[in-house]
Amino acid sequence: MSTIEGIRGVEVRGPEVPRAAEILTPQALDLIATLHRELNARRLELLRAREERVQALAGGGTLGFLPETAHIRDDDSWQVAPPAPGLVDRRVEITGPTDRKMTINALNSGAKVWLADHEDANTPLWENVVNGQLNLKDALDRTIDFTGPEGKTYALKPDEELATIVVRPRGWHLPEKHILVDGEPTSGSLVDFALYMATSAQRQLDKGKGPYFYLPKMESHLETRLWNDAFNLAQDRLGIPRGTIRATVLIETYPAAFEMEEILYELREHSAGLNAGRWDYMFSVIKSFRTRGEEFLLPDRNSVTMTVPFMRAYTELLVRSCHKRGAHAIGGMAAFIPSKDPEVNEQAFAKVRADKDREAADGFDGSWVAHPGMVEVCKEAFTAVLGDRPNQIDKKREDVSVTAEQLLDVKSTPGDVTEAGLRNNISVGIQYLESWLRGSGAVGINNLMEDAATAEISRSQVWQWLHNGVRLAGGETVTRELVERLVDEEMQKIAEARGGNLSGGRWDDARSLFTSMALADEYADFLTLPAYERMP
Repeated sequence: MSTIEGIRGVEVRGPEVPRAAEILTPQALDLIATLHRELNARRLELLRAREERVQALAGGGTLGFLPETAHIRDDDSWQVAPPAPGLVDRRVEITGPTDRKMTINALNSGAKVWLADHEDANTPLWENVVNGQLNLKDALDRTIDFTGPEGKTYALKPDEELATIVVRPRGWHLPEKHILVDGEPTSGSLVDFALYMATSAQRQLDKGKGPYFYLPKMESHLETRLWNDAFNLAQDRLGIPRGTIRATVLIETYPAAFEMEEILYELREHSAGLNAGRWDYMFSVIKSFRTRGEEFLLPDRNSVTMTVPFMRAYTELLVRSCHKRGAHAIGGMAAFIPSKDPEVNEQAFAKVRADKDREAADGFDGSWVAHPGMVEVCKEAFTAVLGDRPNQIDKKREDVSVTAEQLLDVKSTPGDVTEAGLRNNISVGIQYLESWLRGSGAVGINNLMEDAATAEISRSQVWQWLHNGVRLAGGETVTRELVERLVDEEMQKIAEARGGNLSGGRWDDARSLFTSMALADEYADFLTLPAYERMP
């Protein structure tokens, strides 16, 4: 039975969270139930279609532009909706989880947009699910404040100086085990979406903007159609005009790269453009063709820059596809965190500046940073190209013509597989997982702000190198015994860096989970699914 009177078939099993009743309202739970009953069966069918594609690729199949949707790509008459209020100028966007301090710092950062992340930079700990929504509500009500343990206080600047909130819900693959409808676990995507719509959509509208979203991890235009149907259902249920919602889709899976225009088409009146989700894209390349040997073998992840041929093709196609349809094209993440070491800072800032300069020159309308200290670097790069213009959607990039072969040209990526790269994957993957299991999904490691994509790339590369018998640049073959030995050694280094003490954390769980998934005979699609099972 429902824990909220009058909502048939809804059960909330999460532990007690202060003020949860402000979020888990009858209207919110009713919307979750409606979305679940209307859409969950299709969601599960689409997830099964992903499995079928993976099996086809393992059997020698490939990816390509869909012949059945060629008419959408060839029809030059359609455009997406014009940019919504607060989403016209997006030259710099900051990402981060929705904890109280980050909410204030991100909104105050000087960025045009804040990606309020309920996905890769968050963990689905029940307290995070509820408190993240409360923090967004409080920010819109201007009742949010925060005092750190050192006594420093944080408060919001005037509304006109704040970033526009764009919420990233969880991906279609993630369940929400704490809310059941008719005895079934709900979709994490639909829960995050419904809670924000029921709690904060009208608050955003009252401020002259609207409920905006970033949609992650999708693999096809049919998955996008499911989101569009969710938008219409929610708008109708809440009495909000259709087309009020706007959504930017992250092109961060390999299959989605071949369906960019179709994805824009499915959203049309709800579309706010596409984003180049570079780290998850690399993860998806590995995942899609993990058993295919040298043809799709990636070197150390730090060698895979945005200028290597297959990544260059992907970003060029994204800008062309967006601007052809009147949509924003948003660039990739700069994950660097400013350091206390001036030399480290100088080198890192130069790399970030070069990356953002390239994106702006290629026609992107804005890009991402992970730390407030990087906002000005990104803003300067785009302002140098944009000037007073809010975007460069009029830069059509008709000079770009990208083939399926270019998108699939992973083999020409320069770089080696090294022991240092293998060690880095093991160390960073375990460190990130340990923090994730404790409830923190945005983790500073080696001057980079890492999120779930980091752990996914790390364990996927170890799995790929192991199961394809890769030889390291130093001559040693990647074997189970080698990985286990390096895990031991890297854990010892982590312990030494912490004064020899790994007590009080989730280190055993993190090591066990990372190692078991990296060495497993069968590759698991997402690390976060078994990790979620280990959460209360």
